[in-house]
Amino acid sequence: MDRRNKGISRRSVLVAGGASIALTVLAEPTQAMSITRRVSAGPDEPGKRAELAEQAIVQRHVRTLWGRPQMRLGMLLWPGSLLDQSFVRWCMWWQAHLLDCAVDAAYRARTPERLNRVVAIANGIRTRNLTGWTNRYYDDMAWLVLALERADRLLGVRFGDAVGELKAGLNEGWNPDVGAVPWRAGDEYYNTPAIGPTGIAMARLGELSRAGELAEFLNTRLRDTASGLILDGIHEPGGRIEGTILTYCQGVAIGLETELALRTGESGHRKRAAELIAATGDRLTHAGVIAAAAGDDSGLFMGILARYLAEAALALGDTTAADIVHASARAAWKNRAEVDGLPLFGPDWTRPVTVPELPGTLSELTVPSASSSANLSRDLSVQLSGWMLLEADYQLSAAGR
Repeated sequence: MDRRNKGISRRSVLVAGGASIALTVLAEPTQAMSITRRVSAGPDEPGKRAELAEQAIVQRHVRTLWGRPQMRLGMLLWPGSLLDQSFVRWCMWWQAHLLDCAVDAAYRARTPERLNRVVAIANGIRTRNLTGWTNRYYDDMAWLVLALERADRLLGVRFGDAVGELKAGLNEGWNPDVGAVPWRAGDEYYNTPAIGPTGIAMARLGELSRAGELAEFLNTRLRDTASGLILDGIHEPGGRIEGTILTYCQGVAIGLETELALRTGESGHRKRAAELIAATGDRLTHAGVIAAAAGDDSGLFMGILARYLAEAALALGDTTAADIVHASARAAWKNRAEVDGLPLFGPDWTRPVTVPELPGTLSELTVPSASSSANLSRDLSVQLSGWMLLEADYQLSAAGR
């Protein structure tokens, strides 16, 4: 599901408002640089690799919002057009993951610059969203509250009652007749990408009963009995299931069961998490490496799975989860390209990012597994997945897992 493009069309009123402001601002220049597959061996330390991934995204994608240095966001494409740099196009959940990665980096190595970046990105999201912290998309709000809650808990950086507002917004979406939250307000589609992160947020915010109901919904309504994996979603009323199996659906379901196992002590949640991790390893990895994305929104799917596999490995001691993260990090690093010494990741971590014999502009970059001519490594989503993966790999290594 291409959430980025849906986000553009579904928010046409907000886009028009943003455009009227953005076009009055001179956007920062951006240039295509030469890219090479003649990559250096690079550092062996996971923390150094995560730092390089951080630097790459900050340099290529992160820009000030409408000329206001205290507010920053990530361009959806790099190099970006004037419209990209002006943030006329809006995709809140990508920005929420950028914020979450910025929290990872500040937690790995706390510096004033990193803390300021966390604050600037959060403020940028609130301002560009135009409706404050909340909107009518429950997956957007769930991803954002997860990032903001971590900023508060791990860094001591709080944004007023933002977490409370988002929690209230998620609770407003609860449909007691279905036992879940839909994708968006007024919709009849109840999907894992909204239910999973909402459940994780509820567990972390003390709403264990509701988190448990959401986990039960995923387990009883959306678990595929043949594969043991979690399906995309279900339409209610009627019960028509969308049977796509996606990596990030497994990630958020694993994350939710992990939170509940930790907070309730119930062995059933630990068992479900272990079974999901084993099924994911069997069916959604290649030689232990997380399966490739297809570009656009799916560029984030791999990194989300890696994040919650790492959390399961840390919290539950699941060695399969740790092995998948480590194998994926080694593959992504080995197969990266470089731009001025900084990594550029592809949507398939098992294949090298290749460039022409004589490197030219970024638009010439191709990935052998791509089904279209689009350069998927231009997407912020693909690069965020790589950064998220390397931060997860660092967290496990630092904990001796």
